[in-house]
Amino acid sequence: MKLARLVSRRVALVATAVALLAGFAFTMTRAGPLAPTRVTVQAAQVGTVAPALFGLGTVEARRAYLVGPTAAGRVARVLVDVGDLVKAGQLLAEIDPVDLDQRIAALDASIARGASAAAGAQAQRQDALARRDLAAATARRYQDLGRQNFLSASAVEGKLQESASASATLAAAEANVAAALQDRQRLAAERAGLLQQRQNARLVAPADALVTGRDAEPGSTVVAGQAVLRLVDPDSLWVKVRFDQGRAAGLAPGQAASIALRSNPAHALPGRIARLEAVSDSVTEERLAQVTFDAAPAGLAIGDLAEVTVTLPAGPAVLVVPNASIRQQGDRTGVWLADGGRPRFAPVRVGPSALDGRVAVLAGLNPGDPVVVHSEQELGARSRIKVVDAVIASRP
Repeated sequence: MKLARLVSRRVALVATAVALLAGFAFTMTRAGPLAPTRVTVQAAQVGTVAPALFGLGTVEARRAYLVGPTAAGRVARVLVDVGDLVKAGQLLAEIDPVDLDQRIAALDASIARGASAAAGAQAQRQDALARRDLAAATARRYQDLGRQNFLSASAVEGKLQESASASATLAAAEANVAAALQDRQRLAAERAGLLQQRQNARLVAPADALVTGRDAEPGSTVVAGQAVLRLVDPDSLWVKVRFDQGRAAGLAPGQAASIALRSNPAHALPGRIARLEAVSDSVTEERLAQVTFDAAPAGLAIGDLAEVTVTLPAGPAVLVVPNASIRQQGDRTGVWLADGGRPRFAPVRVGPSALDGRVAVLAGLNPGDPVVVHSEQELGARSRIKVVDAVIASRP
């Protein structure tokens, strides 16, 4: 009796151990590390891809102005502040003219004196002209009388000498008149130069603009070319965008763009590519472009970050697969194909991709090939796979 119970207990223990081993083996091969990798599969399909470019940029002003003096000086006053809208020709600031006003007044007096000198020289010319005419007439009469032997030759020669002297005096008077006029022109040019310097001391707005910077205050000294105020044309704001050079083929001015400002990412603004820069960034391998707004929003700030999307024209019909299925094996680009219970790597040549996650395959696949899109873990040539509808979570 005791022996039967002992045998029965041993049989029960062996059965339990076998069941545990079987359960462990089942768990290891179905849900454990030895279980096949769950994957999702999608067939390669023929379709078209509308390539899209995505780039980041900043809002800048197409027309910006630096307003400052053309000569060193001290800032006398600044009449505007940051944020003010100014009109073309409006006085913005003024540089201390120092002695320019006094020098202009001195030149005004010199010009008046030159006018008097010119008037005196003109009067002397008129007197010399009259004396020459009289001397010339007298000399002609003496010559006639000399030919009739009424006067001696010496008397005639004296009158001829007086006529020549009067002509020389007239020439000297005319030279004095010319010198006086030239002196007046010189003084007028000097005055015009001083007036220009005086005008340059008045800093005016070159166009209707918005004040974005005030770099100097009254009393500070600035040098020639240093900016006192910074202005921008608020109607010339655009976005300077950087695009990946490897995907920028086909980018051209005039193409439509969607601009999402970082300050309001939920509201995309329409725009267009205004210009492609002739020089790219060789360090970051990016192509630079300027994108304008169809209608700039109110309150747009310079320096705002923006996300720009440009949709390029769609290409011809090709095989299309999800971008998530593209894998890299060493120096080869390809996809994993669900070939029965084992994956097979197929090298492919990819083309343009769209922002919706699709990529064109130019070679290496046939329509309908089962392409592995997602997998629980990295696949290898010896991996075992199991096709499921969705890979939701990793194994417990």
